[in-house]
Amino acid sequence: MKFFADTADTADIAELAATGLLDGVTTNPSLIAKSGRDFMEVTKEICGLVSGPVSAEVVALDHAGMMREADILRKIADNVCIKVPMTIDGLKTCKALTSDGTMVNVTLCFSANQALLAAKAGATFVSPFVGRHDDNGFDGMALIADIRLIYDNYAYPTEILVASVRHGIHVLEAAKIGADVMTAPPAVIRGLVKHVLTDKGIEGFLADWAKTGQKI
Repeated sequence: MKFFADTADTADIAELAATGLLDGVTTNPSLIAKSGRDFMEVTKEICGLVSGPVSAEVVALDHAGMMREADILRKIADNVCIKVPMTIDGLKTCKALTSDGTMVNVTLCFSANQALLAAKAGATFVSPFVGRHDDNGFDGMALIADIRLIYDNYAYPTEILVASVRHGIHVLEAAKIGADVMTAPPAVIRGLVKHVLTDKGIEGFLADWAKTGQKI
C-alpha cells in the first residue's frame, strides 16, 4: 500500500520523504490555508520534495472553471495530480483531464456508487473519506471494502486512496482490505512506528549494553 502525507507543511513532508517511505502528498484548500503560504509557491515546493503524485485541488465548481484552474496547476510540475470534487462537473472534468493524460484525484467520495462513477470517468485515484464517514454513523472501512469489490469485479485501474485517516487502525484495516493508497496527517504516519513493547525492548537492550562497559 502506498503512503501519502495529507499536509501542506513542507518541513513535515521533507522529514517523511527522507525515510524513503513516502509515495506522494495530498493537499486541499484547508491545508494550504493552514500553512499560511502562497498556494502556487507551496505546491511547487512540495512537488520538488517527492517524486510521486501531489494532489492540488481546484476551487471552481463549474466544468469550465475547473478546466481553467487545472491548466494552471498541471504546469507547476509533472507530478501534479488535479483534485476535483465528486460532482457532475467534477466527473466531467475528470474525464477530460484523464483523456489528456493528466492524473486526477476525485475527492469527497462517501458512497460506493460515487466511487463507481469516478472509475467510469477514468479517475487515477478516488478518495473515500473514512473518518468523516465514521463521524456520521456509517462504517468507513465497509465503504472501502465495497469499493474494492466493485473495482475488482470490473478490473478498474482507478486506485482507492483512503482519506480522512484518523489513526493506525484505519491504516491497518485499509491494508487488509487491499486499498491501493492511504493518506494521513504526518502525526498518524509517525505513530505507526510506536509500540510500547518496542520501547521497552530498546530500553532493556540499552541497559544491558551499559553494563558491559563497551563501545561500538
